[in-house]
Amino acid sequence: MTRVVAWTTDYTQQAEVTNWPTRIALVVIVVVLIVLALWGMRRGWRNRQRRQSWIPAPLETPAPGDLSEPVEGLFIGSATAGDWMDRIAVHDLGVRSRAALAWGEPGVWIDRVGARSVFIPAADVIGVRLDRGIAGTVKAKDSVVVVTWRLGEAVVDTGFRADDAAGHAAVLDGLMSAYPAALGKENGEHRHA
Repeated sequence: MTRVVAWTTDYTQQAEVTNWPTRIALVVIVVVLIVLALWGMRRGWRNRQRRQSWIPAPLETPAPGDLSEPVEGLFIGSATAGDWMDRIAVHDLGVRSRAALAWGEPGVWIDRVGARSVFIPAADVIGVRLDRGIAGTVKAKDSVVVVTWRLGEAVVDTGFRADDAAGHAAVLDGLMSAYPAALGKENGEHRHA
């Protein structure tokens, strides 16, 4: 005996989108708002660069002399000394990047990837301290090594964070031993909460 099974399939019809003009208008409005926000951020950065155009470019090559073994980490950025929210926008000083930091008698050498490298002559180093952030970037307490230095008439705080605790300690100890005269003047003066 054979059984015949009849298959019946019920198809449920999906509701059709009937309001295409409204949906397209909403998508266009969202895209326009995103473009306006990006344009506003770009305009603000350019205005900041214009206001800071008086700041000279830092040296890009290290002076001759012995430097320590470089420590890999993150160049967090630079800000006006004492005002950790006033990021320096000119000469790539406000751009975060991977970097290697070395120090010695000639000064501090920050070899950056994808941005302009920075050399800080030893005579321009004003202070070395630990802080929780710089240039609008906040990290854990005492996780950023901040070097305060003179760049022409400007006084700048530059932040660096090593990849690991050993590198962090090496950078801090190395900078403090290389520039002991800077410790009494600046250490902890511009610390923010």
